[in-house]
Amino acid sequence: MLTDRDELDCFLILAGELHFGRTAERMLLSRARVSQLVQRLERRVGAPLFLRTSRSVALTALGRQLRADLEPHHRGIARALERAAATARAADGVLHVGFTTPPAGELVLKAAEAMRATHPGLAVEVCEVPLSDPYGQLRSGDFDVQFAEFPVREADLGEGPALLTEARVLAVAAGDPLAARESVSLEELAGVPLLTVAGDLPPYRREHQAPARTPAGRPIRRGPEVTNMQEALMQVAAGRGALLTSAHTATYYARPGVAYVPFADAEPVGYGLVWRAADNSGAVRAFARAALEAAGGGGGGAA
Repeated sequence: MLTDRDELDCFLILAGELHFGRTAERMLLSRARVSQLVQRLERRVGAPLFLRTSRSVALTALGRQLRADLEPHHRGIARALERAAATARAADGVLHVGFTTPPAGELVLKAAEAMRATHPGLAVEVCEVPLSDPYGQLRSGDFDVQFAEFPVREADLGEGPALLTEARVLAVAAGDPLAARESVSLEELAGVPLLTVAGDLPPYRREHQAPARTPAGRPIRRGPEVTNMQEALMQVAAGRGALLTSAHTATYYARPGVAYVPFADAEPVGYGLVWRAADNSGAVRAFARAALEAAGGGGGGAA
């Protein structure tokens, strides 16, 4: 039995209002049209759904049963239509994307270029994420999504898979004895002060960037606090501390007075997309698909 959507809408509204006039006003229809829709549905069902008198309208037992059966499905259809409309609206406008490192920025630009063909109405604006405030601009809405270093353990943020991975290195002053080594170990961090990032970083992010102890439990000294990469490398070159960083830094931030020594035993760093968990729009999902394709399916190495 095929049923007109207007019949169901009319039935559910009248079941709530129990008044033909108010139902007609809500549906922007005449009272006569409301009566026609109800009567047509009752003919389809084969029995009355309402008890009508000159003074009142009430549901029959069958009407109450039909209302109970229909309402969850009706709400589900409405939500599905709302989500579809939101996705369609998200296909046009501006998507603000943050990135944390040059390789991440390059991947973001590749994904943005790919989206010009698939989503021509959606502009992608790209901006760097401050080192000392990794999630603030994402939470405030300045960014819709950002390419961030893992791990991310924020209850209000969702994340995708790692799209880039790279090794970790230790940036030290060129005159430091470690600079002549082919590699260093995490245990050797006990012998150098590590620069720390200023700002309100979550404890797990601070520990990842500058651990307090070596794997064997030896304490690691704290060096000066820094707010950006150029400031950090100036401190390294001056011999005021070492910097635990990713391998791309040697390529993108090469400078006199600083040497980059690979770790022999450090886990690689992963990077992926992060977004507000409560605001996973169609545009964000489309960008995530484009970024995954730009990374060659995910888990690719950094350039």
